[in-house]
Amino acid sequence: MSVFTDETRARAREIIARYPADRSRSALLPLLHLVQAEEGYVSPAGVEFCAEVLGLNKAQVGAVATFYTMYKRRPTGDYLVSVCTNTMCDVLGGQKVYDTLAEHLGVGHDETTADGKITLEHAECLAACDYGPVMTVNYDFFDGVDPQTAVGVVDELRAGGRPMPTRGARLCTLKEMAVQLAGFADEREGAVADGGPGEPTLRGLRLAQEHGISVPGFDPNTPIRSKAEADRAAAEAKARTEAAAKPAPAPAGTEPAKAASNGGAARPGTAANAGVGEPARPAEAAGSTTRDVKAPDDKSPEVRAAETRQPDAATAVPDAPGTKVPTDAVPPAPRDAQAAEAAGAAANAPAGDGKPAGDEAGAQERNLKEAEAGAGAGGAGSARASETGVQK
Repeated sequence: MSVFTDETRARAREIIARYPADRSRSALLPLLHLVQAEEGYVSPAGVEFCAEVLGLNKAQVGAVATFYTMYKRRPTGDYLVSVCTNTMCDVLGGQKVYDTLAEHLGVGHDETTADGKITLEHAECLAACDYGPVMTVNYDFFDGVDPQTAVGVVDELRAGGRPMPTRGARLCTLKEMAVQLAGFADEREGAVADGGPGEPTLRGLRLAQEHGISVPGFDPNTPIRSKAEADRAAAEAKARTEAAAKPAPAPAGTEPAKAASNGGAARPGTAANAGVGEPARPAEAAGSTTRDVKAPDDKSPEVRAAETRQPDAATAVPDAPGTKVPTDAVPPAPRDAQAAEAAGAAANAPAGDGKPAGDEAGAQERNLKEAEAGAGAGGAGSARASETGVQK
């Protein structure tokens, strides 16, 4: 089993520290990229390492590692060449590019050349239809390729060169790319100095400029607040809202003040107490007898999902137009539910002996007797018919 370096273990601790203590499992995706950066793929040792540092079992880690195609489960070459063969790129010649590369390199899908340089794969979609046909090398784009240019790229890679992608920074190996996907900067000098945007992207920006299209109220200099700052701002806003909603004390001498001093209440419906102290609307006017419920944001998503899937008599239900959901009724006793279940089971007996549900025993017996009678009268031929009837 491979032993991961001290640097990898230190980086793993740094990745885990990015997440809340009770959400450390969220670090699994970058951790899988991290172990792939050291071994070139997610090995069984890498799965065990991730499970160890996160307190998971290997089955949980393996389920994630086998779900995402960016995690390779066997040794991969220095350069992963992906050719889009989905609809748009295929129409533009993507499949021909892939077939040419497969023949030129002598490998098929998800196979690596003998020198360990190139792993070839066909991709269902690389999300660049307006640049098709496209291929990527370690996820950097080569746009508008044809079979000849694709062969030239892989030949240069095998010769030790690093051709310049159409868009993005200069190429790096798959292990170097995995370090970046784990959340660490590319430390090569000038690593992000090259490359540029594609022409379709620039065309969209030019059209937006010509027609004055922009996101309303967008300010690129707006700072991103920390969670503590956002929580503090939310608390201050809530306090201001509560203060604004609190009714101001009535001036001395007014009718509400006199009524309060005399131990009485202001007359409902007057301008002085509009909205204050008014009786609640009856159930008939509201159209529902459902009790008030808190806003959904007061509940965690897990609780809301559980209540949606498995509501019970105690689950609060918000009002729905045209419905009445009484909540003051007595819920059925468990024994009533059991009796109803038993009655339903008795009325719908399960089928047995491989017979479809609903077959009548009388019809089965009648067919069997007819087959036996035919066997006695018809000899051997009828005997075979009888066998067929019995089997049936």
